[in-house]
Amino acid sequence: MSSPLDPPPADAVPAVDWPTTLGILRDAGSRINQLGPETSLPEALQLIAETALRLLGADPTDRASAVIYTYDAARDAFDPASRVSAGEGAGPLTGDSPRPGGMGFTALQRRARVLSYEEQGLSFHPLKYLAGMRTSACYPLLVGRHPVGALYISLYSARHFSAEELLVLDAFVHLAAVAIYNTRQFEGMHRALQRKIEALERLQRADRLISSRRNLGDTLREILNMALNLTGAELGSFRLLDKATGRLRLVALVGAVPDQRRGNLPPEETSGVVGYVASRRQAVRIDDLHQPPWNEIYHPLTERRVMRSELAVPLLGSGDGLEGVVNVESPHLAHFDAEAQTVLESLATQATIALLEARLLDTIEEVTDRMVGHPPDVVFGLVLDRICDLLNLAHAAVWELESADGDMLRLRACHGDFPPGYRVPVVGSLLGRAVLTRQPVVSLDLAGDPRLGRRHLAHRMGWDAALIVPLLMRDGRPRGALGVYAPKPRTFSDWDTRLLSLLANHAALALQLGEALDQARLAEERQAVAETFAVLGDISANLLHRVNNLIGAIPVKVQGLTSKRPALLEDRYVAERLAEIEAGARGAMDVARETVSYLRPVKLTPTPVAECFAGVAARLALPPHVTLAAEGLERLPPVLAGAEALRLVFFNLLENALDALGERPGHVHVTGRVTTDTLDAGREWVEVTVADNGPGVPPEVREQIFDPNFSTKASAKQLGFGLWWVKTWVQRCGGSITLAAPNQADPDRPGCAFVIRLPLAPPPTDEARA
Repeated sequence: MSSPLDPPPADAVPAVDWPTTLGILRDAGSRINQLGPETSLPEALQLIAETALRLLGADPTDRASAVIYTYDAARDAFDPASRVSAGEGAGPLTGDSPRPGGMGFTALQRRARVLSYEEQGLSFHPLKYLAGMRTSACYPLLVGRHPVGALYISLYSARHFSAEELLVLDAFVHLAAVAIYNTRQFEGMHRALQRKIEALERLQRADRLISSRRNLGDTLREILNMALNLTGAELGSFRLLDKATGRLRLVALVGAVPDQRRGNLPPEETSGVVGYVASRRQAVRIDDLHQPPWNEIYHPLTERRVMRSELAVPLLGSGDGLEGVVNVESPHLAHFDAEAQTVLESLATQATIALLEARLLDTIEEVTDRMVGHPPDVVFGLVLDRICDLLNLAHAAVWELESADGDMLRLRACHGDFPPGYRVPVVGSLLGRAVLTRQPVVSLDLAGDPRLGRRHLAHRMGWDAALIVPLLMRDGRPRGALGVYAPKPRTFSDWDTRLLSLLANHAALALQLGEALDQARLAEERQAVAETFAVLGDISANLLHRVNNLIGAIPVKVQGLTSKRPALLEDRYVAERLAEIEAGARGAMDVARETVSYLRPVKLTPTPVAECFAGVAARLALPPHVTLAAEGLERLPPVLAGAEALRLVFFNLLENALDALGERPGHVHVTGRVTTDTLDAGREWVEVTVADNGPGVPPEVREQIFDPNFSTKASAKQLGFGLWWVKTWVQRCGGSITLAAPNQADPDRPGCAFVIRLPLAPPPTDEARA
């Protein structure tokens, strides 16, 4: 048996059928571009392995197999469980995992393919030789020099790979690496989103289980029956305050058929004993309803039996806010004593708890349902509205950290008349204390609280007390705070704190779910852009070829004409026109080539942000009345992007800023920083903000500025690229771009700020550093 290290004889190698092979490559590229979030990693690997064999031809006498292993950079090892193969015949080979010093690790170290017959001293896996394989090629699968796996192609005949076969495989492995990288990204995002959805579903199931108990009406009727039994009364009722209408609504009655005319009452002294109690928020015990002043305001619930004495107690919720009134009546004079009042007050407390629990459960169910299919701001609005209703307050707000590691909190949503765009520093504020300690914070005297950083807001709003709880993500990281504010001295109970913390958790979950859905939407957009530009690249290449054949021949024909008819050049007019024709044709070809270049695939490489920006700033025609400043760009790590695409992004955003400023003096400020992903604390982004102090973007068009062909300019620019192109270039680099909220400090010049997020480039390997 010959050694696998001996060079195989140069047997006749099957010729490559180029039309068929190129068709397979195009088909593979199309299928890989169509890989989406629903495609699993094993499915993508199987597609790669099968396509690799198809590229080698379908000659049954020249048997081959393909095997793929993915690479785990965190463990610096191949994943044996990821093995996928094609063409192994009797079944997948087991036990042939990549070994240290083998072809797979050698290919990754060299960042180049390894051929078994070119290596002396490199061990050919014995299991492969026993399986009949005689020649093997191993390709590292790299994305930006970052390894994602290895592809093994093995031949069962003792021959070399032809130069054409290697050329085809060289082209294919780039597609394969991108397919693995994208599928892994999709799987990671899908798993994160699935965890959020499962958590939401568990929350919904728990809420339904809690809500399955008896309804509030049954509970109140049971409390009334108990009150009648314990006090000896013959009639009792519950009226609850309808905060939408401000009237006391009859919700439960025991011992009589109600008079429908007296069903709903205003909480006023003249509207009856119940209204009297509601207006004063104090219990009343009446020995004789026929004596003044009660005979003037008493209104019987039923005419069937005359009642002589009554006991009524208010239902007081959070902050002593009125929730309703419970009353019992008796046909006997002086029927109720102090003990009966104590009993009814105790039952009123139980009724208030049941009422607040029922409303809280209704709120949780409503908020949970609203999370599905609605953006976070809609959920925040509902949460704040229900909090103010449950806690009897007029002001509440959600404050969000401007970034995961930011030092400022911005007003995200509010209930009440808050100043728009308000920002609060994390350090030295009550809000920041809740964020930093991740614990509720209470202030019972805002005017004298030394922890309050900006007293003018509390003074302006007339606040006296506040309760702040943090918004915490599932991993415990703070994302902001939720605060409620009282216009008078108030002590917040444990119930208030627990209720606010519970709804803050729902608000944080809504924020997480919204961000997860946004990231999934961005991933789908990036996939759509990739597919679109794959098609446009083919079309533009064909178009350029045809234009070149038609227009490119014009200069040649002009030169041929002048060489055969030199007398034409003696006519100055003819000579000038021919020169113009030749120059115009060459110019048209240059424009066509430049335009097509923007449609070609973006090559993602480690790119220094500061260098790209400096190059753009140097050739920018900056008017004397506008200043341009950059801050923090030199400290940024390289990003994984296309250098030319990033330069075009900067150029277009800076030109837009100059157009917005017009003839007015202004300033353009470009800043950069590294920020942590809000969903994945282990992932970082480079964030670059391009801001100006111009007139800003009108609110009615903010949602349209990234749409194709949208422009607020009166005339088209020479380059002709709008913000849609800018967004497309950023997405093709794996990033995102958003329009930040306007600056509310100067309403006349709110300015415009675009925030670009780009992925960090993988750290260089030891070989790259060398």
